Amino acid sequence: MIMDAGQRFDPELPDETKSTSRTDTSSVNQQPPCFLNLLLAVQQVFVQCSLLVLVLGVLQQHLLLQDGERERLLSSMLFYSGLSTLIQSCLGTCLPLVQAPSLEILIPAVVLTAQIVTEPACRGHCEESEGDILPRANPVRELQGMTVMVGMVQLVLGVTGLSGVVLRHCGPLVIAPLLCLLGFSIYREAALLCSDHWAIAALTVILLVLLSQHLRSYMLPACLRMPQLPVCRMLSVLLPLMSVWALCEVLESFGVFRLRSVSELLPAPKTSNTSLPVPLTSDLTSFTVPWLSPPLAVEAGLPLLSVRGMAAGVVAALSSSVSSVGMYLLTARLLGVPPPPAAACNRGLGAQGLGSVVAGLMGAPLGLSSSVPNTCTLGLSQSGSRWTVQLTAIFGLALGVSPRLTQLITSVPLAIYGAILSVTYSIAVATGVRYFQFTHIDSGRNIFNIGLAVFMSLVLPHWFRMRTAFIDTGMVSVDVLLHSLLTSPVLLVGILAFLLDNTVSGSSSERGLDSAEMEKTGWTSVNSEPGYHREVALIYESPYLLRRLWKLPWFRTTPFSACRITDHGDIL
Repeated sequence: MIMDAGQRFDPELPDETKSTSRTDTSSVNQQPPCFLNLLLAVQQVFVQCSLLVLVLGVLQQHLLLQDGERERLLSSMLFYSGLSTLIQSCLGTCLPLVQAPSLEILIPAVVLTAQIVTEPACRGHCEESEGDILPRANPVRELQGMTVMVGMVQLVLGVTGLSGVVLRHCGPLVIAPLLCLLGFSIYREAALLCSDHWAIAALTVILLVLLSQHLRSYMLPACLRMPQLPVCRMLSVLLPLMSVWALCEVLESFGVFRLRSVSELLPAPKTSNTSLPVPLTSDLTSFTVPWLSPPLAVEAGLPLLSVRGMAAGVVAALSSSVSSVGMYLLTARLLGVPPPPAAACNRGLGAQGLGSVVAGLMGAPLGLSSSVPNTCTLGLSQSGSRWTVQLTAIFGLALGVSPRLTQLITSVPLAIYGAILSVTYSIAVATGVRYFQFTHIDSGRNIFNIGLAVFMSLVLPHWFRMRTAFIDTGMVSVDVLLHSLLTSPVLLVGILAFLLDNTVSGSSSERGLDSAEMEKTGWTSVNSEPGYHREVALIYESPYLLRRLWKLPWFRTTPFSACRITDHGDIL
């Protein structure tokens, strides 16, 4: 049972909390009952759509897409996310992780598109001859090139084992600020969605808290002849969403409530270029979309690998890789399973990079990483089965070829999505705080390092967003690189926390490196607890075909050995 595994691998957790903080119904390798598995997959799809609607809504305003293109882009991104999720669950870490575009990738994409939009379209005056007019770069093609670059960097980090080398120097004082910033990074965007209707958002939050906390132990009546499972806790996101959505439909029929898009909540884009089209803000139902359509985001041709696009892609890849590794640790922590070894993290980044490369070649304007809200939903439902995630991926593939169905499931009011993001991201913050217990938190060294890393990671992005013209080196690619780096809070906190923890002198016990939690990772020492390696192999071992492939002579040496777990639990 996963309950016993959680108690065995977390001896520092108080006994009274173990019974309520670990998965006790469906482990990573177990399959829930069919109907419950279907509902859990639908729940994950809606949570994934909450992030997709936000990310693509912000990107749409910068790309100046029309209404028809918006729905097609959303459905195609569901297809790419589903495909990448299957790759991750089968070839990557094998954890129940859902893949989706993230804010860490959106920030460099917005910086890149802003550079494309504001670049001059003419040499001198536009009233001159047609020969003076410069051909404008297609922003969608450059974003596709950035997506390919994201995937290539992630693939290199994974198969070469560079990420595993870095992980060996990451302790609780690096993991804790990272998870906290991951949770805080979306507060502005979540508030934007909640502003669509604060009463609807508040009602959704209240129902989420009621089902996930107050009714978390409620079982179905025995007379129903159904498995005795805590359905309120397991479906604590789906049930409030469907209930409040039904209420909004009733209010809309009476003319009290109106659906709005993300672009209507965002301020109007500032651009001095009058040659660019103005996006339409018509009603969401004033146009028709096809039932079936190939999963191609926008017909813009092959990806364009420009220097500035590659610069933005490098920052996006590093930021999303930091975020994804945090999600690997968060998933293991929430489900009560052993933390992933370095080899599993290498495989995860490699599989994630492969999914981003495929998505970029097929026309995706954004790369993919492990979805933070979907991972945090595992903490609310306490149900994390790989079968559920794979079914979620199949739903994504089906929705990706049907823009009409995608339009239907994404017509959820934005206030509901904002409430879901607000509650789910808070799980990342709380889990990050828990890692401080493994360190000497009263140490002046630790207090300074944590405070400086978190504070500077919040201040710098805020200041550089207000002073977009401050960075002007004369080289566009360098400007894009620096601006993307300095406005990415997750990447900044990862770099600052890593440098401070490894350069400021401190004992191992002070840094938490000799704690039981770090011994379980196998990054800093090999865990010799009986049964530990068997538990790791059951969850993180590569599929059979990959194990056979890596036994070939060509694959026994680096870099491919960085993705293979040895008998001792670490990489070769």
